[in-house]
Amino acid sequence: MKTYDAIVVGAGPAGSSTAIRLARRGASVLLLDRSRFPRDKPCGGGVTRRAHRELPVAIDSVVEHVVTTAELGLAYRRRVERGRGGVLAYMTQRRRLDHLLATRAADAGVEFRDGVKVRAVEADADWATVNADGQRLRARTLVGADGVNGLTARALGLGGNRLVGVALEGNLPYSKLDPSRFDGRFLMELGTVPGGYAWVFPKGDHANFGVGGWADEGPNIRAHLERLCRAQGVRVQDLEEVRGFRLPMRAHDSCLARGRALLVGDAAGLVDPLTGDGMYEAFVSGRFASEAVERVLAGEEGGLDPYSFRLTRHLAVHLWASWSLKAALDRFPRTTYALATFRPVWAVVESVVTGELSDIRTARGLVRAPLKALALLARAAGDPGHAYRPA
Repeated sequence: MKTYDAIVVGAGPAGSSTAIRLARRGASVLLLDRSRFPRDKPCGGGVTRRAHRELPVAIDSVVEHVVTTAELGLAYRRRVERGRGGVLAYMTQRRRLDHLLATRAADAGVEFRDGVKVRAVEADADWATVNADGQRLRARTLVGADGVNGLTARALGLGGNRLVGVALEGNLPYSKLDPSRFDGRFLMELGTVPGGYAWVFPKGDHANFGVGGWADEGPNIRAHLERLCRAQGVRVQDLEEVRGFRLPMRAHDSCLARGRALLVGDAAGLVDPLTGDGMYEAFVSGRFASEAVERVLAGEEGGLDPYSFRLTRHLAVHLWASWSLKAALDRFPRTTYALATFRPVWAVVESVVTGELSDIRTARGLVRAPLKALALLARAAGDPGHAYRPA
């Protein structure tokens, strides 16, 4: 039975970035994925500047569009533009991004095997075992990065989502849309889909149109997408590669690590509850996971259990703010929209998106009053972010 320092199941952004970091520090790493690469995944494909800061490698070669302006709508009626001129997000496609990251992992010394189905995983206090297409493989640690529908979390009894959202997206070629319409900007249409929003993200030769919201919006999700297209003067029939996907949002007390195994990215339910974005969380969890594995390999810690607490503590402020604002938008869309798009408040939001500000509680000056008003709205809406609020 071949033995490794770490086996990573799933070669998406979280899995590949974890593998890259471990291999660079001299660990023997096996990276497995059931699909043949390059392969595509339904995803808006936006890498915020904050997420970009967490990347272990440069992704310039797969960036198709750079966004500096946010166009924020409310129920297809009100509309404002916000942005200070700096980069808000780098737009790419998962087909290209994931292939690049997996390639860089191989370049770093990772043994990458694609087209391999993992049929079983086991882990105890000392070892992890993986059955991959009939071959038994053993490792000192195991990283589950196989997504919201993956085997690892279920088999190991880890994770546990509070809620799972749904989304539907499609791509519209620029031959059927004026490319200047979204040059340097993305659109977020709030107050349209319960528990979510509609979006348009520019790419190299097309724009990505999508909608997402609570899971019980599934029966209505196609109608939401049609409404977005009508509002932009395009036909939903012209969208290509229309696909649905699930958005996992973890419970605050879910366990992400035990013994010699841990979860990262979507497998851990690490999707932003407000935006549905998981890129930042994927790269952050990859960094924390690699550090946890290194401690075990070095004999500094006996298991990976501390990873769950450390990662949750790091993400706590972010999750608290996202859950709270999501509740306020759902219950009081007009007032919340007005407060959130107030320029001083947006400046704080943009600082969070760019990674310049990690804790909105440290914001000072004119913005304090509207932030307190948003907190009151969230409380009136049930304050689901309270469970994540740090001391």
